[in-house]
Amino acid sequence: MKPARVADAVTEFEIKFQVDPQSRAAVEGAVARGSSRSERLQARYYDTADGTLAAQRIVLRIRKEGRRWVQTAKAPGGNALERHEHNVEITTERASETPLPQLDRHAGTPVGELIARAIQSSGHTPADIALVPLYGTDIRRTTREMRTGDARVELAFDRGEVRAAERAHPICELEIELKSGSPQSVLELARRWRMRYPLWLDTVSKAQRGERLAKGIVHAEAVKAVAPALGKKATGPQVFRAVLEACLAQILPNAAEVAAGSPDPEHVHQLRIGIRRLRTALREMADFAPGIDPAWEPALVDAFRALGQQRDLEQLQANVQPHIEAAGGPQVQWPPRETPVPVPADVVRQPSFQLTLIGLVAASLPEPPPSDEAAAPVEAADPAREPLRARLKKLHRQVARDGKKFESLAPDAQHRVRKRLKRLRYLGEFVASMFGQEDADRYLKALKPAQDALGTHNDDAVAIDTYRNAADHDGRAWFAVGWLTARQPQSARECREALSEVAKARRFWKT
Repeated sequence: MKPARVADAVTEFEIKFQVDPQSRAAVEGAVARGSSRSERLQARYYDTADGTLAAQRIVLRIRKEGRRWVQTAKAPGGNALERHEHNVEITTERASETPLPQLDRHAGTPVGELIARAIQSSGHTPADIALVPLYGTDIRRTTREMRTGDARVELAFDRGEVRAAERAHPICELEIELKSGSPQSVLELARRWRMRYPLWLDTVSKAQRGERLAKGIVHAEAVKAVAPALGKKATGPQVFRAVLEACLAQILPNAAEVAAGSPDPEHVHQLRIGIRRLRTALREMADFAPGIDPAWEPALVDAFRALGQQRDLEQLQANVQPHIEAAGGPQVQWPPRETPVPVPADVVRQPSFQLTLIGLVAASLPEPPPSDEAAAPVEAADPAREPLRARLKKLHRQVARDGKKFESLAPDAQHRVRKRLKRLRYLGEFVASMFGQEDADRYLKALKPAQDALGTHNDDAVAIDTYRNAADHDGRAWFAVGWLTARQPQSARECREALSEVAKARRFWKT
């Protein structure tokens, strides 16, 4: 076999959409305009039998592109849309020959270093690594390069399938990849395409799809929140972008699974948590990000509420009604709904929500470097600790104040206390690393009993309204109204007592 020709290592930034099957021809036709080309791409993906590379989210493939063979390795980059990539063109002696992968082809590159670390952490050595084929793809790709803003991008429409043994998954995707220029221009182009066609963001790569097929699963586990790591001297814009990126790291993959029709309620639950955390960041850190689009909030609220309708119904049927029946209450015949519960996939695919996600991704990106003609360097921004300390102090003071009189508050005011407590918790989690993780964890742990008590109290209040509305259809619902209403005073006392402990908790931002 002739030696491989090594291409430059690159950092890939791309945004990918799933395409509504009914719009496939229109999207493909739009990509095929002008100087486009079409080719068949057949790839085989490799890993060790125990998944050494996949454990570190590294992808290794051999792909036939027209008449040439290319070996590619990819690994995670700085954010959800960025990846390290290294391509090696392989020349074979005969056209019919299929090359085998060799990890050392990526030596000396960022991806090669990540591969070496993966091998070391797995307990393997380079000498005993044995690569096996796991799954493959067969794609017909239509591409076109174009300029947009200050960037040169490639549009790629892919249709075909991913296959692992006897299992297959159809592919119908649009990718917009940055070739040169700023990622912001890619996202602006993505926004225009989303406004024109029914597309929705997808973070599941073909490799991830293949791994799932090989394991016999369709959807990944729901992604939970992870707080950002922040230094004590981080500036406001740095804090905001890091928090926004952390929120999107939870929202985007869960939204992709929901849009793909996942039946797992945990995907919806974690997506709603991500949205709630994001709304806290937008509210409490607005001074750090003057470019916040006011259209984001209503789109996020609409999606949050629509996704919550199914959760509220399940909460009532799975938790509240069994307690009522255990207390001797009757079953209730629920009236038909005037409007059906929104389908979660439809909610996530809505244009307003998708455009908001694109805007948020753009806001999470670092500021572009100044041009050569830029003015004198700007003085470093002040650290964000003091304004954040003030926000934490205010939220804590409000929760402690209202906690003392919780029993006398109207239901709407009690619900505001619960929402403030959530914002206090999320803001604390966001900035814990700036003030001391151990002290912050201790404080946040002290919030949990109050969160639980207020959550139960709120669920009962929502259930009272639901049963009261059902009573016109089935009078037996009045038993539940009476039973739940009788529980409210004791529940409110438990909330007040739990909130009094929050008031006494040692505030980590004061140390």
